[in-house]
Amino acid sequence: MDISNARKEIDQIDEKILELFSRRMELGKQIGKLKEIQGLPVENPLREREILLKMTRESGVELQSSAGILFSTLFELSKAYQRRSTPEASAFAGRIRESLENTPALFPATAKVGCCGIPGAYAQLAADRLFKLADIISFNDFSGVFQAVEKGLCRYGVLPIENSTSGTIDQVCDLMRDHKFYIVRSCRLQVKHALLLAPGAKISDVKEVISHEQGLKQCANFIRQLGNVKMSTAGSTAMAARIVSESGRKDLAAIASSECAAIYSLAIGAANIQDRDSNYTRFICISREPEIYPGASRISIMGTLPHKPGSLYRLLARFAVLGVNLTKLESRPGRDGNFEYMFYFDFEASLHEPGVFTLLTELAADGGNFTFLGNYQEI
Repeated sequence: MDISNARKEIDQIDEKILELFSRRMELGKQIGKLKEIQGLPVENPLREREILLKMTRESGVELQSSAGILFSTLFELSKAYQRRSTPEASAFAGRIRESLENTPALFPATAKVGCCGIPGAYAQLAADRLFKLADIISFNDFSGVFQAVEKGLCRYGVLPIENSTSGTIDQVCDLMRDHKFYIVRSCRLQVKHALLLAPGAKISDVKEVISHEQGLKQCANFIRQLGNVKMSTAGSTAMAARIVSESGRKDLAAIASSECAAIYSLAIGAANIQDRDSNYTRFICISREPEIYPGASRISIMGTLPHKPGSLYRLLARFAVLGVNLTKLESRPGRDGNFEYMFYFDFEASLHEPGVFTLLTELAADGGNFTFLGNYQEI
């Protein structure tokens, strides 16, 4: 047999596989409807295990592993297809279609926005970039911002999600599990830290440096050069600047933005003290309801996967088939200590793409294991 003849036979086999696959999926869909009527779950682990054992045994030693992957993938696709008609899937699809239809063409120029920190905080600088004129309400911590948006006290909240130097903002990620919200826009802000001193003070006077914990992390090399100085944390970099301003101490310095020097009547002892010049923080703008503006090209989701071999692979394969580019994938341990992990995904896509919409609808119906966080534009 030459290559040409072998390929012709493969083409014929592929056509038969597609025909049988379509028939199998249709039967699975019918079974899904019957299960819904009878109040039965989509999952049937016992039957899946029986089929896997049978097929891997009959495939022979050489193809055993490949057969296991093939049928495990078929099970996942079949279950996802069955879930498309569940009430959860229909509710998610309806909510997203409503958002796509009702979101205005332009992102609002002004709104009431919650930020962590006082005037001069980087979150407020990010809000000024996201809105032409934001009506900013300050909160002492990230939790306050989430609660204000969730309760409708603010239409939006602006929060840091990750930094190019120090990584993910753990507090924000943990709070994302506890609150209902949607990301409607994001931005990357270049963070340029400065050492701020009391008027008349010199760097050699400094015995203690205060800043937000992220500011201290991002300026670790500069702080080491100061010698044996004490490091203290504040709720935000701007709060640290205000503490120095109100303390009257010449041996206390703050790490904050240069803008804080003018706001709190401080002197800039050293500028651009961050470890890296390419120090960027990514901020997300959240709302209580989904808003999907024209040009939205990034999607965020989070959720859990079954604690069994291949579960992450099978999910990633579905993204790969759609040609979706994952820009972030991060896992965090669950809180109940049973080795279950929470996964956070960012990927480049739009809900206007039918395949992406279908995938997210299936995930939304998957027993509440995945949560859609938003389809938005990053500026």
